[in-house]
This record gives sequence, C-alpha cells and structure tokens, in this order.
Amino acid sequence: MLYVIQTALELGFMYALVAMALFLSYRVLDIADLTTDSGFVLGAAVSVTIAAAGHPFLAVLAAILAGACAGFVTAFLQTRLGVPSILAGIVTNTGLYTVNLMVMGWSSNVSLLKQETLFTMFRDTGIGGSWYKLILVAGITILAAVMLVWFLGTRLGLSIRATGDNKDMVRASSINPIFTISVGLCVSNALTALSGAVVGQYQKSADINSGTGIVVIGLACLIIGETVLGRRSVGRNVVAAVAGSIAYRFLYAVILKTSIVPIECLKLVTAIVVALAIASPTLKDWADFQKRKISAAQKGGRKDAEA
Repeated sequence: MLYVIQTALELGFMYALVAMALFLSYRVLDIADLTTDSGFVLGAAVSVTIAAAGHPFLAVLAAILAGACAGFVTAFLQTRLGVPSILAGIVTNTGLYTVNLMVMGWSSNVSLLKQETLFTMFRDTGIGGSWYKLILVAGITILAAVMLVWFLGTRLGLSIRATGDNKDMVRASSINPIFTISVGLCVSNALTALSGAVVGQYQKSADINSGTGIVVIGLACLIIGETVLGRRSVGRNVVAAVAGSIAYRFLYAVILKTSIVPIECLKLVTAIVVALAIASPTLKDWADFQKRKISAAQKGGRKDAEA
C-alpha cells in the first residue's frame, strides 16, 4: 500500500507540469492547444536520447528548449498565418510525430537501462532514502510552479493574462498580442516538454505513443483541482493544477487496485469527467432554469386551486 501511495505521488507531481501548462494555454490564454500530446513525447524523446549520451541534466534543459520551439511553431501558425488555434495545434502535433521519430533515431522507442539519469544522480547523494524519487520530482514541480506564478505576476505575464481576457483591449493598449500569445504558448509547451523529460528519465524510456491522451488527462487534473480549490487567483489555480494531478493519480491507483472500473475503460471515464466538468456551468444553468420553471408551475397551480 505504501508503494502505491508513493508511486501515485511521484506520478502526480510529474504530470502536474502538464496540468500547469494547460492552465496557461487553456485558462489564461483561452487557447485549446492540441500540441500537448506530441510535445510531451518530444520532451521525453529529447531527454532520453541526450541522457543516453551521458548528459542527463543537459537533457532536461534541451527538452525544455525543444518544447518551447514546438510552442513557437503553433503560435506562428496561429498568429502569423491565420490558422485557427485548434488546427494550428493539430498541424504541429502531426508534424512532431516525424520529428520525435527522428530524435529517437527513427525508432519507436529508446531506453536508458544502463545509463545515468537525474534520479540515479540524486539517489547517489543519499538524500531521502527510498523516497528520493518523490523528493526530486516534487522539488522540480514546486520550483516550476513558483516560477510560473512569479512569471504571470510580471509585466509580461500580466500582458499575457490580459491577452486571454480581451485581445482587442490589449491591442488598443499598445501591447502586441502576437508576441504575448507566442510567449505564452512557448512557456506552456516548455512545461509540457519538461513533464515528458522527467517522466522519460523516471521510466528510463521514451515511446512514440506515450503522449496519447495526455491533453485529456491534463485537463482532467486541472478541472479536478479547480473543482476542489476553486479559481480565485493565479497562485491558487497553479496549486489546484498540482493538487488535481495528485488526486487523479490516487483515483487511478484506487481503480487499478480495486478494479471498480475495467482498466480498458479508464480513458473513457476520464473523457466523460472532463466533458461534464467543462459543461458544468451550462448544466447548472439548465438545472436552475428547470427549478424556476417547476416553482412557477407550482405557484400557478396553487392560485388556480384557491380560485
């Protein structure tokens, strides 16, 4: 049981980086960025490939840079070439499949079975004992969260937030929305690639299909966290992304352990949870309307009875 809890926490912190990335693109910029799936694989592919060459720390930095480049391509298609945001993400996502294969030496997977990784380097320090993996991934995620909150509080970060709220107002304020969208998507995809890089070295492998469904899982984590903690400030939203990711992984572990839902149906359940959570404001308005309708009908019936 302790092993299950430890693993759930480790995976929760690592995939929280994806939830934070989607918070930036989906919540702040109001852009449905579908680059996430292949961006995650790109981070893992770059990280594992460079780590296999003997540079595990440099591998993570290279993965972040590669993710930022992917985000720039999506932003360029959207802002400069007039491609709708969803299609821009799909185009980049499709093109990255070949890029990822190229990074992995035209192989569908690469491994780090006998090479050094960030985790083996940290283990050798003797810090944390058997919990060294959790300490490392928690430290990376918390540092990224603090830096994201700080960044969104800077002048550039405030401009990015304003762009998501009202692009026309930002343009009227002499702020270039093309620049703010590009920076926002670069940072978002850098976080996604960082998640892939850490997961790749954690699992000591990268697979071309490992990013399938990541965007849905990331949205599920984000929405679960927002449902529990609310959406009041940037700091709380970032914490909600982390908390939602951990809660999702615990839920995943419980399902695996108890077989309440067949493992083959887990992604379907995740998709339904995301759909219901996104549609919850509309469903709430509909429920309120039905209550008012029933209440009005009951009052009308009483008046007719009294008459």
